[in-house]
Amino acid sequence: MRIPPRTSLLLAMLMLYAGSGYASPPQASLHVSSSSFTDGGKMPSKLTCDGENLSPQIQLPSPPAGTKSFAIVMDDPDAPIAFAHWLVYGIPADTRELAEGASTASRRLDHAVEGVNSFGRTGYGGPCPPEGKPHHYVLRVYALDVMSALPTGASADQVNAAIQGHVLAEGRTTGLYARGGD
Repeated sequence: MRIPPRTSLLLAMLMLYAGSGYASPPQASLHVSSSSFTDGGKMPSKLTCDGENLSPQIQLPSPPAGTKSFAIVMDDPDAPIAFAHWLVYGIPADTRELAEGASTASRRLDHAVEGVNSFGRTGYGGPCPPEGKPHHYVLRVYALDVMSALPTGASADQVNAAIQGHVLAEGRTTGLYARGGD
């Protein structure tokens, strides 16, 4: 039996999609921004261990239909091991901004839950790389179709497992920070 060229192309695309690991179509994109730093720009020291260690301001976009909550994961992909700086979940879907300094060593976010960062503390832990080249601090925002049931103090693995399969849209912004050296 001969398969028409259009059908062959469609079958090839479906097979490629099926082998991509997606259980559903790829999620939508969110535009995430911060007045604390520009995407790809240097993070000010007030957001780091060299300053006040304030969490950055985050502007959350209008999420797609069906969004029940937001989650935020900020990490340093340049670290030699997986390193989470901030884990936030259970942010109500109608939230549009997290103020700068909303999470500090002595202050927790209102109306959201925070996990334990790789410094071993609940809440935000700002950039604190070794001297040398700048590290990239990727702040990912996820629009989720569930409200997280995780308690305060969840680990990065627990947060990542809880959002798996529930992401409707994702956005990110990246800041750079270096200490001494370059």
